[in-house]
Amino acid sequence: MIHPTRSRLPLALTLATACLATACTAAADTGSSAPSARPSASPTPSPTPSPTPSADAAIRPVPAAQWQRITSAGMVREGCPVASPGQLRRVEINHHGFDGKIHRGVLVVNADTAESVARIFTRLFDEGFPIRRMKPLEEYGGDNTASLAADNTASFNCRRSNQINAPASESPHANGRAVDINPLENPWKDLRCKCWKPRAQYNARTEGKGKILKGGTVWRAFTDEGWIWQNIDVPDYMHFDTGYPSKPYAEPDASASPEAGTTTAPLPPEAP
Repeated sequence: MIHPTRSRLPLALTLATACLATACTAAADTGSSAPSARPSASPTPSPTPSPTPSADAAIRPVPAAQWQRITSAGMVREGCPVASPGQLRRVEINHHGFDGKIHRGVLVVNADTAESVARIFTRLFDEGFPIRRMKPLEEYGGDNTASLAADNTASFNCRRSNQINAPASESPHANGRAVDINPLENPWKDLRCKCWKPRAQYNARTEGKGKILKGGTVWRAFTDEGWIWQNIDVPDYMHFDTGYPSKPYAEPDASASPEAGTTTAPLPPEAP
């Protein structure tokens, strides 16, 4: 059964027709004491959380200034499936930080997943799930390793060749149809080094702040929308996607069981 909160987004969440570059270019840091990595130089002003205690999700086009940073970071290049900003959307949404405050985050996702992502993260906000920080990958120069080290929740990235094994055309992240959440609290196991990344501190699947567990808050929010957890043949606790090889997202049939979202195919590690 689909969760009762899976209603269509209100009109306020539909695609905006314009976006001011000064307000739509980078996500807010949570101000916590988490491990950090240096973002790319000269970040632009961050969105400001709305004064009301709600997720206040907004789906906007990717503005020209942000697209320029994406391309400069090497996240759009020959062989990558995204070639124009029209294929993507910028989801701005409030989230609870590890510091107990509300922060404004940004996720860059495929246009066909934007409404689903907004519903999911609205539900996570309403249920009080904490997220360390939520910045687009170009704020880390397209460096997935740096983003993971910063405990950053993110989506779209056509990753560098040494940070990915799946072909870019098939990759959920390269297509903007995957999300990694709180990587430190939800690490993945890299078989190339037989080690946990970004580190092993929270690899045990026990209750804990910001952790993802089967049947828990995050798992339910994503699987009710038809997303798949750990769609890979190694532990990858941070990762949800809409399927591999990546293809246009379709909302699940209301009669489908959430358990269908847990099917794991034998896939090449995508890191993560």
